[in-house]
Amino acid sequence: MKTTFLSKENNDVKFTMEFTAEEFEQAVVKAYQATKDQFLIDGFRKGKAPRSIIEKHYGEGIFFEDAINNMFRDGYPEAVKELEIEVIDSPNAEFSEIGKGKPMTVTITVPVYPVVDVKDYVGVEVEQVEETVGEDAVNADIAALQKRNARMVLAERPVKEGDTVLFDYSGFVGDEQFEGGTAERQELKIGSGMFIPGFEEQLVGATPGEKLDVNVTFPEDYQAENLAGKDAVFHCLVHEVKEEVLPELDDEFAKDVSEYDTLDELKKATAERLQSVADERSVNNAKDAVIEKVVESNKTDVPRVMVEDEIDQMAQDLDHQLKYQGLSLDMYLQYMQKDANEFREELREEASKKVETRVVLMSIGAKENIEVSDDEIEAELKQMADQYQMEVEKVREMLGSESITYFKKDIQLKKVIDLLYDKANVTKVAKKEEKEEEKAPESEEK
Repeated sequence: MKTTFLSKENNDVKFTMEFTAEEFEQAVVKAYQATKDQFLIDGFRKGKAPRSIIEKHYGEGIFFEDAINNMFRDGYPEAVKELEIEVIDSPNAEFSEIGKGKPMTVTITVPVYPVVDVKDYVGVEVEQVEETVGEDAVNADIAALQKRNARMVLAERPVKEGDTVLFDYSGFVGDEQFEGGTAERQELKIGSGMFIPGFEEQLVGATPGEKLDVNVTFPEDYQAENLAGKDAVFHCLVHEVKEEVLPELDDEFAKDVSEYDTLDELKKATAERLQSVADERSVNNAKDAVIEKVVESNKTDVPRVMVEDEIDQMAQDLDHQLKYQGLSLDMYLQYMQKDANEFREELREEASKKVETRVVLMSIGAKENIEVSDDEIEAELKQMADQYQMEVEKVREMLGSESITYFKKDIQLKKVIDLLYDKANVTKVAKKEEKEEEKAPESEEK
């Protein structure tokens, strides 16, 4: 097969795929071999009739359609790869005259990834807000680490806010016990808001072994319609009260929860880590500001098919996230009382913005001749392999050749963003301290 580029007009590329008469004949033979079992010819067992006999009965072109489909299926991806074009929709194909012993030419017109004439992307003026991590942030991070390593211990005292209670309960509306309102040895953290309003507060002050009644009113919008707005009583028996005990903040704590020997070393490392995160956030926010200004200066209409594909991807990503929670996109839509079309329309504006941003950035990459080397791909693959503690080849195999192509484009986009940031006029400013709003003085009546 010979591939010839013809033209590019707007976002449509036109090219030809030329097949010799020999290639066409080989495709017809393969089509015959693949479908001969479908023909019943008198005097021949099923699948044993020669090609010439089948063609005599059904016409010379009986295998042409399958042959052409197979040639197109195999040749089209090869041609797209050879021409190094990125198609975004199905192609339109025009075929030359077809016949036995004749070559075949297919003229393809297909929409490709748009490239726009970008401007005003050098010297963009943005502010980069820099944040200095203070002692309060470090202490808050250490406190969170302390809380994650807390122990739950039995408390032989009345229940108070923040305790975890182990108890039985059975719920009644009037004299009738209702379904789903009974449990044994249920754990409940007081103040978590897991039960209906007013329930948890009434357990405060109860002691282990105590029986008590909790009186509540179900909310008017409660999901169980038979209980919505009704008064109920829960007969409860408290078994255990547990309180959270935090470990002491000392050198032993540092040794237990980290690689450091002292609390001071842990605090220093925490400060460095938080500062590194803050610095990275500062740079990324500045990059986002540059991108936003560049895209605003290069407003462009993007192909609808690209927006639809982006909406599909966003919906698919949400579906994957929901499945980790034991849900699905259909269940989510039912809960939100929306149909699929409404959901897609809600995503359209964000999807359009994403596509427009990507088109502008990739156009800058094309204009600046930004390419991705094999070494850069290897470096990214190694970073991913280290992150997931896998071998590089396993990561490459997991991604597959098609995903590697998108992987390469992601690297290219990062390089474009870095270029825009490097060429921007960035003014670094310190983050303003958040001050408590001053209260207005009360006016005195005279």
